[in-house]
Order: sequence, then C-alpha cells, then structure tokens
Amino acid sequence: MSAPLTLNIGLCGFGTVGQGVWKHLSAHRADLETRLGVRLNLARASVRNLKKKRDVKIPARALTTDPLAIARDPSIHIVCELMGGTTLAREVTLAALKRGAVVVSANKALICEHGSEIIATAQKNGGHFFFEASVAGGIPIIKALREGLVANRFPRIYGILNGTCNYIHTQMEENDAPYAAVLAEAKRLGYAEADESLDVDGWDTAHKASVLAWLAHGVWVKTDQMIVEGISRITPADFKTAATLGFGIKLLAVITRDFAKNELCVRVHPTLLPEGNVVANVSGVFNAISVTGDVVGTTFYSGRGAGQDATASAVISDIADAASLLRHGKGGHLLGEITSAPRVTCRLAPPQNIRSRYYLRLTVKDQPGVLARVASVMAKQKVSIASVIQGPADQPGAASLVLTTHESNERAIGATLKQLKALAAVLDEPVLLRIGDFER
Repeated sequence: MSAPLTLNIGLCGFGTVGQGVWKHLSAHRADLETRLGVRLNLARASVRNLKKKRDVKIPARALTTDPLAIARDPSIHIVCELMGGTTLAREVTLAALKRGAVVVSANKALICEHGSEIIATAQKNGGHFFFEASVAGGIPIIKALREGLVANRFPRIYGILNGTCNYIHTQMEENDAPYAAVLAEAKRLGYAEADESLDVDGWDTAHKASVLAWLAHGVWVKTDQMIVEGISRITPADFKTAATLGFGIKLLAVITRDFAKNELCVRVHPTLLPEGNVVANVSGVFNAISVTGDVVGTTFYSGRGAGQDATASAVISDIADAASLLRHGKGGHLLGEITSAPRVTCRLAPPQNIRSRYYLRLTVKDQPGVLARVASVMAKQKVSIASVIQGPADQPGAASLVLTTHESNERAIGATLKQLKALAAVLDEPVLLRIGDFER
C-alpha cells in the first residue's frame, strides 16, 4: 500500500486569521487526514515581524518575512492568502496561480477588484482559486451557491454581511444608544477597526456583494456601479419610528435579477425590514443571508460572519476541498473550476427600474405650510406619500418629519431629495432608507 499524498500548505499572512488556521488545522489534522486520504503539512508562514510574540506557537524555521517566496515555492501545493489588501495580496495570488498552485483566499476586496484577472490566470496556468472565507465568515454561502443550489437561477439574494454594523444596529435599537457611543464600544470590544469607515460606510458589504453577484450571475459588478450607503446617520429615533411602523433596520446587501428584462441590480444600504422577517431578527455580530432560487424557493443561512474561528473554519474547508482536488486530479473534484466569463450577458438596471418603498426623515423649520411644500415637491416627481409622522427635533424651532412612500424608483426619489435639500425650510441633509418588501 502506497504512502498517502503529502500536501504542503503555506500561509501568506499570520495575523488573527492565519493563526486561527494554523491552530485549528493542527488540532484537527489527524481527523482531516483520515477523511481526505492525504497528509497535510503546515510548511511555512509569512509574517511582518519575526520577533513579535504570538498566541500560536510556530517553529522559527517555518517563518519568513517574504510571502512571495511562499507563493513561488514549487514545493508548496496550497497557498493561503490571508494578508488582506489588494496590492501585495494580488502579487502573491497571481504568482502562486501562475505556477499552477491552489490558492485559498479570505480577501473579498481583492476578489472584488481583481477577480476576473485572478480567475483567468488560474485557468490559463492550471491553478485553482478557492474563496469561501471571503463572504460571511463561517457560513458556507459560496458552496451553497456553487454546489447545493446549482440548479437554480436567483431572482433575489439579500442579507446582513457585516457583523460590525449589525452589532451597532442591535445596540442602538435595544439600548436606545447613540451611534457614536455604540461605535466607541464596538472598537473597545474589537468588533470595529480603529478606522471604521470600511465597515460603517458599506464598502466591506459591497465587496462581499460583488463576490455573491458574480457567483450567482456571472457578472463582475464594481462598487462604483452599485448604490452604496452606510449607517452613520441613523439615530435611535429612527429605530423607534421604524418599530412604530412595524419594522427593524438592518444594513443589507441586496442583489436582484429581473430575468424578463435581463437586468441586474446590486446595492448596499440600511433597510427597513418587517419585524416578522427572519433576517430582521438576526442580532449582534451574526450574519444572515436569504437566497431565493427559481427551483428551490427561499433558503436561509445564518452564523458568525467574522472573527478568528469562523473565518478559519471557512479557510480550512477550502483547504479540504483543495486537498480533494489535488488528490483526485482534474475531473475528480472540480470545486475550483469556475469560469471568468459571464454565463449570460445581462445589463445593470437603470435607476428608473430599481423600485422600492422609502422612509424619508427631514429636519424642518417648525412653521405652518412646510409639510405642504414637501408634499408638493414629492408630487412633482410622482412620489406618493403613504404616511407622515411628525415630532420634535433635537434643535430648537425645528420639527422632525418622517414620511413613508408608496412604491417609487431610484430616479424619482433622487430628484425628490435634490429638490427637498434646496428648500429653505429643510434644515439638514435628508435621511433616506429603503423599505424591504422582500416577501411580497
């Protein structure tokens, strides 16, 4: 009986995720090797500082400060790109793929910006690219789309893809706490980065939405082709008003495809969800994704979307898939075989075809006739008001107007906002939220 195949694994990046992969793969290696029929050898890891103390012990001989040396090493079969960023990470990924290696990545920004080039390089050189950990941490949403739901077309995918924002929203809603105070606490607990903008301005979610849109529809949608809005202007009062209307508020990625018109829309924004909606009831740092397929109907996925253990779980899952692919060879296990070309050509939906109901909060002068002027502007754009809630504002001599609309579209609501901001009676930048009528 021949000895099992030995696969050498190199980690490019040994921060939180890299150490988690090393720790858990070491702990569960025997079981994985039995199931996969190969030997898994944690061979090398790249770090920025060789002298830095780390929670995970690793032999000094396995460390290097040069991730490209790992990527180019012909003895390394599986290269795990766990550095983050889109410059050196791109070099490492392409270098490994050009020699036909397998690359496992948790880097959603890299995939969003350079996915087409990465996949084309893998195909040209016989390499393979796995990226389960790039979206929703430990939730196997990429495998679900590529394998379990392969018989489906997807008219709608939406969900919470950023645990930091979901934690902030949960705390604001449950504790009536202002955004700035909750953000500071999230930083203290390690849920938010020192520079929180990537999370709270919606860009992290947008990168992940781009990956999901490509998987579901074969189209690369860049972040500048999306609606991307963050959470910093939402107040505890918005949560109270939303609750009065029967809604909660979540930052969502929303990917919709109109197959009759052959139009795709990818957007990221805070959304009012009905209180009975399953995604609306996911709290804290958890992620949740609802996927509607034309064959299976709607399926739901929830779990920890970030952190060392959840992300390491997804990376190790990809390592296991890569091991199966390498053991059985091309034609055996084809999880890495994905195409860089669109499966079906579709166009991005123009603003007038992106439809929703809307929640609009205005801070206005507390004087007669203001509501009539606001209503007149909305009527000119054919945006129909469904409800009005008026209350005091934080500043003296001002009032808060919250209006919900009947279904309208992004072009009309954009023109409405522009004209409302020009009114002398409107004292602050309007706050616009979409209403997610996903169950209709």
